[in-house]
Order: sequence, then structure tokens, then C-alpha cells
Amino acid sequence: MFNKFWQLLSHDIGIDLGTVNTLVLVKGKGIVIREPSVVTIHKKTRQVLAIGSEARRMLGRTPQTIEAVRPLRDGVISDFETTEAMLRFFIQKVHKTPEGGGLKFPKIPRPRIVVGIPSGVTEVERRAVQDACFSAGARQAFLIEEPMAAAIGSKLAVDSPEGVMIVDIGGGTTEIAVISLGGMVASRSLRVAGDELDQDIINYMRTRYGMLIGERTAETAKMEIGSAFPGESKETVIRGRDLGSGLPKSVKVSSDEIREALSSTVSQIIGAIQEVLEETPPELLGDITDRGIALAGGGALLKGLDKRIAQETKLPVWVADDPLTAVVRGCGRVLDDLDLLSRVKVTGGLR
Repeated sequence: MFNKFWQLLSHDIGIDLGTVNTLVLVKGKGIVIREPSVVTIHKKTRQVLAIGSEARRMLGRTPQTIEAVRPLRDGVISDFETTEAMLRFFIQKVHKTPEGGGLKFPKIPRPRIVVGIPSGVTEVERRAVQDACFSAGARQAFLIEEPMAAAIGSKLAVDSPEGVMIVDIGGGTTEIAVISLGGMVASRSLRVAGDELDQDIINYMRTRYGMLIGERTAETAKMEIGSAFPGESKETVIRGRDLGSGLPKSVKVSSDEIREALSSTVSQIIGAIQEVLEETPPELLGDITDRGIALAGGGALLKGLDKRIAQETKLPVWVADDPLTAVVRGCGRVLDDLDLLSRVKVTGGLR
């Protein structure tokens, strides 16, 4: 009863703590924050200088005394203090007064938080995420696995006895799961995802053209002309540094070249999907044949990926509505349904 009273006063929050982007949803208000998971700090003092979009603009452009870091790698915390600072910044941003003055924390109870985490994380990594939430100001912190959150956010019937399959391709991990009766029957957490696709393009430009490019340039090329399935041929100009002379260099590349660069990582993801299908009970496999495979996460937006997976698996494949927000929307839905939260949470509660 006491906890229900505080729920009426606090801003309960769902968080997709991603390797590339962090999304924050406030119960009753929807998604209020979409910021890059980037923090800039002073190397000597470790003082946080910028967080989110402002920090991302500094990637690859900082002087020697300042470092722009991504505190999450492969979907898990690699820098606890920086992650804690980033979470605190986002939570405080949600609780700002309309006038922009101090925080509401002195007057309003601290929030209850649901965070999506990769299904393959260790107990130590889970504890790190939960501790970061408490340190950043949470009253309660619950963790649910990202494929479950993505399936709920994609409006799949996770409570049904019929099987559903979700593939959530984020920045650091690819989460694959077959879900039935509120639990994961077969799953894979592959630490190969959007970051590796960007790195594939960086490596291709280095070996094919003797040219060094940055992560943001590679990501832009992937989004503009990247694909996983043959289609309309496009071209773009990529700018970087010539490895031989050290001078600026520009190269026009085609979508066919970028698809070639991405093929190895795409094949790894499809291979993991096939492994999960091989482990799926025949009854559930029949359900998936009827319902298809749902794609979520930023990687689902890679052109032709659904067609490539459908070709390789012989199953229908469809992309969820607004795949980038599927996980955080799933976190938001379980905030509204405490019974569902109790069934799907990995761990959580009061500190």
C-alpha cells in the first residue's frame, strides 16, 4: 500500500541502456529522452564535461586533455563511474522542474526504474547495472532481458502458449529469442551488432583504399547506402585520411561495395538465428512459421536485412513498428502491468 502511494507521486521510468543510444520513457508521458550513450571527461580530473548529443559531437574531435568515451561496450557497462554519471544526468533531466530550476527529488519520491539488459550478461554485470541505477537515484530497479522487452514493445503475445521469435539488433549486441508463456525457450546473445557493421566499413576502406575513416563516417555510410540484400545501386563520397601520405582523401564508393563489407557480420547474425531455430521445439517452430520473425533495434533498419534473413531461413520476416524504440516501449508497458513485470523480470526490487 505504501509503495502504491509513492507510485502516484514519482515519475516511474523505463530505460533502454544501449551501447550507442540511451532512451528514457516516463510512465504516462512516453519517450522523453533519446540521447547517444557518450560522455566526455577530463582525462586528469575525471570531471564529466558533457553527456549525450553534446558529447557525441566531440567524438574524434577532442584535444589531448579531453576524452569522449562510450561507457557501455557490447551492451554491458565497461566504465561504472561514467555510466552512473550518465544515468544520473538522464534521471535528473526527467525530474527537472518546468522552470528549469533544481530537482524535484527533495519533494517527490525517487523513481522506480525498469532497465533492459542483454540476455547473456553475467550476474556481476547485472549487479553493476542495478547499482548504477540506485546510485543515480532509483527507489527500485528492475532488470528485464532485452529480447523480452523488445517482444513486449513490438506487441507480440509473450504470454501466449504459441511461440513468437524476436531478433533485436542493437549497437553492441544482437539478441535472439523464441518466447512462449512469458519465458524464453531458446535464445542467443551475440556480441556482434551495429558497432561491428561500422567496423566492417572502416576495415574495408583501410584495406581496399588505404584510407582511415572514423566511426561516425562509417555509420553515416552504412545508413545512407548500406544494405544486406541486392537492390538499387547507390553511391556516396567517403572522406578520410590517406594512410600513405597522411593527407585528406575522398573516395566514391557504391552500395555494392558496402554490402560486401557488411556481409561477414550479417552472415554471423543469420547463423545465430539459424542456431536458435534448430534448438526450438517443433510445436513452437510451427507457430513461428505462421507468425514470422520480428526484427527490432537499430540494426533492423539496415536495408534488405529482412529479405536476406527470409531468404536464408525460409521464414517470413517483418520489421516492428519504430524498431529503435521497441525495448524502451516494452519497459514502459511492464511499468503499467505489475503482474507482467513480476513474470518477466530477471531481478530487481529495493536496494
